[in-house]
Parts: sequence; structure tokens; C-alpha cells
Amino acid sequence: MRKIPAVIAVLGLAAVTLVGCSTSTSADCPRPTTSDQASMDLITVKGAADEAPEVTVRAPFHTKTTEFSDVEEGDGIAITDGEQLVVLDVTLVNGASGKTLVQTPYDGDLSRVFPLSRWVQTFPGFADALECATEGSRVAIALAPGDVEAQNAANLGLEEGDSAVAVVDLRKVYLPKAEGADQYNDALGMPTVVRAPDGRPGIIVPDATPPTDLVVQTLQKGDGPVVTGDDPVRVHYTGVTWADRKVFDTTWGAEPQSVVLDSMIPGFAEALKGATVGSQVLVVIPPDQGYGDQQQGSIPGDSTLVFVVDILGIDAAPSE
Repeated sequence: MRKIPAVIAVLGLAAVTLVGCSTSTSADCPRPTTSDQASMDLITVKGAADEAPEVTVRAPFHTKTTEFSDVEEGDGIAITDGEQLVVLDVTLVNGASGKTLVQTPYDGDLSRVFPLSRWVQTFPGFADALECATEGSRVAIALAPGDVEAQNAANLGLEEGDSAVAVVDLRKVYLPKAEGADQYNDALGMPTVVRAPDGRPGIIVPDATPPTDLVVQTLQKGDGPVVTGDDPVRVHYTGVTWADRKVFDTTWGAEPQSVVLDSMIPGFAEALKGATVGSQVLVVIPPDQGYGDQQQGSIPGDSTLVFVVDILGIDAAPSE
């Protein structure tokens, strides 16, 4: 289990739904650079985007509603889903005093990956303020009373009725689902895939003899980084057996998994190596590249496996 940094543990980071656009491109997810100019003019943010910001608030500062302003606009993946994985740096300032209450480390570590929903549980105002914000952005957020969860607000020294100011740096944003271009494949004798609006795949296995060789089909081709196997890859996947057509494992409905290709069954690893982030891949794995003649949990021996894998991003190694 990944350890949570102490500062994030103090903030008490868990689950709420962010509603918004259905894609992860900033062009299709319009966002104003400032929600309320008058409020945000009372907040000044200086400093390099890769360092902790210098935040000045005209104190005492108070807002009745969540407001935000994009100090820097990134050109990366947009936040469109409350369960999207993100890496954030956050500085929190007391609106009444103008003093900094807490900061994340700002050490460049991109391995501290969490669903946005964990942040939103502590800072409900982040749900609206970060909707459609893009990787690489620095966002100043005016947090109304109630925009910081009550117990955490008290722990941090905020009085009831106090406003706060957060400066959020979006260091990394993962895709919520595969979003590449649809690809043509000859589906004769192969499983077909249908997708729910949230990207969750359904797999229809034909009444046919399974192939004896590994088959890999790219259903959607993304334009992100190439999976080399050198670093862990973050994926959503669903697996069924060809024979009984039952799902034996899926990450959908839970957090996407970080997988190391060398630790996966050979057919799964070969299917992902060379694929690109944003792609969805269908792979049919014969027994000799899967679990062979050994039963694996609910999977009988000599099973042909069918996986649909969405490639959401490449994980970074933890900082030294």
C-alpha cells in the first residue's frame, strides 16, 4: 500500500462526483480564466510555477461563494471527472490573517497520485474550481466557509465562518478513460467491445473457437507517450474468459491500477508494450501466454483470456 505523505494525511484526504464535460480536451471543456474578477483581485500569487508560491491576501478576506482564477494556464489533460487521478501541490492560506496554514512539499515528486475526489472531500470547493482545469495550470481559489471540511478546518486553525485561499498547481492529470481515435479492425471471429458513456467496456465473445496465438487489436489509438515497460503504466481493464464469457476482474468502479509489465502475464505485457497513452487495446491471450494449465482463482486452467485495457498514463518513480 502506498504511503500518504504526512501533509496530505493531515488534510484528511475520499469520494464525491464532479459533474462536467465528457471529454478531457480543454477545447471541448470551456473554462473561464476568472470566475469573479473583483474577489480574485484581492489575491496576489507570485513565484515560479515549479516552486511554492508566494501568496498575498488583502486580509481580512471573505467570500460567500467559491471563486477562482487561473494564474497560469497549462496545455495538458483537462479535469473532467471527479475520480480522475491527479498529482497536486497545494498552498492553503487563512483569509482572516493572510498567513499560510499548510503546504505540500513542492519537491517535484509525481508519484503522489490520488483521485481528485480525495482532495474534494477535504476541500469541497475544489470540485467547481478545478472543473476543466488543465495539467500544468496554477489556480488560485477563494474558498467560502464550508469549502474546507469542518474538522479539517478546525485542525488547521480556521474559525467558523472564515474564508481561505488555496493555490493549486496541477502537476499531472491522468485520463479518465481511453480517448484516442477509433481504429478499424477486422472483427471476424473476434470479441467485440461496446462502451458506456463513462468509458466502461462491455465484451461480447463470439460463439467460435478461440485463436491459439496472441491477438492484439488497437480499438482507439491515443497520441500520448509510448508504453516502454521501463515505468509502471496506469490502466483501467476488464478481463473475461473466452469459454464462459464471465468477468473475472475489472478495475472499473475502483481506482485505475498501476501495473509493472514485467510482473504481468506474458500476453498482457506484450499487448501493452509499444502502445500509447490514450489508447484502448483488445487482447486475446491463449493459455500458454496466460496462466497455462493452472487454475488461477476463478479462472480455470487452460483458459483463453480476453482483456480490454484503457491506457491512462505513465507513472513516475518516487523521488529519492
